[in-house]
Amino acid sequence: MDFGVVLQTNPPAARVVQLAQLAEAHGFGHVWTFDSHLLWEEPYVIHSAILANTHRVSVGPFVTNPATRDWTVTASVFATLNEMYGNRTVCGIGRGDSAVRVTGGRPTTLRELRDAIHVIRELGNSRAVEYNGTTLQFPWSHGSSLEVWVAAYGPLALKLAGEVGDGFILQLADVDIAAWMIRTVRDAAEAAGRDPDSLSFCVAAPMYIGDDTTHMREQCRWFGGMVGNHVADIVAKYGQGADSPGGGVVPEALTSYIAGRTGYDYNTHGKADNDHVDFVPDEIVDRFCVLGSAEEHIAKLTQLKDLGVTQFAGYLQHDSKEETLRVYGETVIPALREHVTAKR
Repeated sequence: MDFGVVLQTNPPAARVVQLAQLAEAHGFGHVWTFDSHLLWEEPYVIHSAILANTHRVSVGPFVTNPATRDWTVTASVFATLNEMYGNRTVCGIGRGDSAVRVTGGRPTTLRELRDAIHVIRELGNSRAVEYNGTTLQFPWSHGSSLEVWVAAYGPLALKLAGEVGDGFILQLADVDIAAWMIRTVRDAAEAAGRDPDSLSFCVAAPMYIGDDTTHMREQCRWFGGMVGNHVADIVAKYGQGADSPGGGVVPEALTSYIAGRTGYDYNTHGKADNDHVDFVPDEIVDRFCVLGSAEEHIAKLTQLKDLGVTQFAGYLQHDSKEETLRVYGETVIPALREHVTAKR
């Protein structure tokens, strides 16, 4: 299992770069950042600084979208970073949440997402692509390599991830829900004639090493609110726990908790002091996040690894960033690597 860290690009940007360096030193293989250009600083500028000040980590947005950025510009960013720093970028992409909602927009359609993935991946891999009736290719890009990982929750989005994604991003660490979603993506990949084992499967959630359960929950309750935004869209489309047109049932464990959701303020999106997440119960925080001692983290991540998860990406929007990174580097990451070796 690989490990990533998910950072917000809050000022000062030098602090984000410092945390990326620390993550690399502790054995993390990926550094991801939020991409919401009004709420936080421009991630791609900071990605360049991270790549310039690290040696091996791969860097990318978690996640970008097809609505707020021109697809060809997005592809150009990745191809440029790859030329400057070697092929150390990865594109996480979804339909759009905070980046589009704070500007009064809406998430894109799945068709738009599918088309954007194709354009970004082809151009980002130094290949030609048809776009708006024109054949486009970067004449200056040679040998660029870019994977596109798709963030999804709903059945049809999961199907798309399996059909066209190089990887799948699931932003919650509930073992039962992860099992359902990974199976859905793998089935879609196989039905499309793809090898499911060729895809990367990334589970992302807040990771907090500590022993004060109440405090850890309060620091990470924001995550249930963030996931709730996507769940609300799913419930509006399919109904709560209803059979979906994409096949399968949306798990009740994913949908039931949003019944008390009355609103959401994106000004505190992704922050420990989010004041619009009182509807998120302790049980959901515990299920969606990875909290507790190193042994508790290892136990839960082992379950996820056994489901086929190839990367765990931990959010660090809390007050114990350095300590969590240290314990992961010294204890959690080595234990999961030993587990992988033992299973072979």
